[in-house]
Amino acid sequence: MKILITGASGLIGKALQGAFAHRGYEMLLATRREPGKPDQIQWSAEDGFREEDLERLEGLDAVIHLAGEPIPALRWTDEKKKAIRDSRVKGTHNVVNTLANLTQKPKVFIAGSAMGFYGDRGDEIVSESSPPGDNFLADVCREWETESRRAEDSGIRTVLLRTSIVLSKDGGALATMMTPFKFGVGGVIGSGKQWMSWVSLDDVVGIVNYAIENPELRGAVNVASPNPVTNEEFTKTLGDVLYRPTFLPLPEFAVNLVFGEMGDALLLNSTRVDPKRLRDAGYEFKFKDLKQALEHAVK
Repeated sequence: MKILITGASGLIGKALQGAFAHRGYEMLLATRREPGKPDQIQWSAEDGFREEDLERLEGLDAVIHLAGEPIPALRWTDEKKKAIRDSRVKGTHNVVNTLANLTQKPKVFIAGSAMGFYGDRGDEIVSESSPPGDNFLADVCREWETESRRAEDSGIRTVLLRTSIVLSKDGGALATMMTPFKFGVGGVIGSGKQWMSWVSLDDVVGIVNYAIENPELRGAVNVASPNPVTNEEFTKTLGDVLYRPTFLPLPEFAVNLVFGEMGDALLLNSTRVDPKRLRDAGYEFKFKDLKQALEHAVK
């Protein structure tokens, strides 16, 4: 099995590298810098792959495209929002163009997306057939997925990973959330009634492997536990796992004051995701219970 990964240095990319190495897969890791190792290949969102490297992309079993500008920031400036959009939309455009022109196209293209596709949906349960939301992240995800779906048009099976909050102490949202809890100042954000969809890092890896190995799986896939929780329940459970109090709330006005649009999108929006496609396909989640998933994530 030969697999190309973009975004290989990120949380999910690193976890996939470990899992693929354990399985004995051959990997090509896209890097912005001049390659220093045999398993690296140069790529950038702006310029794509180098012409002299294209032969190395022939006959891949899978391409896993995860690259994108990190979304969290103190506030979203116009420059930051442009970087978030361009790194995903233009980067994916360049990857798909390259793959479509290969003589031996990859068997599957597994592309990053996010539950941000759905926007703020209150108590509504959203599945892969639900329409997109109407905020900045929803617009980015919609454009991002439009570019990814062009791979399907060129005959490459395409899977879009609408990933929820990934639970890992090594990075991502959970690592950021744990800091105030460790100092005893964790608490409910806003009303606490907003839904938080989550998934263990182990299940993200499992779902990617499942997508590689099951040719009937294609299109958008919600990468989320079948048991989303409210922010209030998530906060209480994380506090229990860390043995820390959770009595200091972060009011909605404070979130808006400090973080602006980013705080609204990442901390206050409510997204109650149902992984219907995975359930119907028969994927068995390793972690369905939040407390068990958090205990595993922080150990």
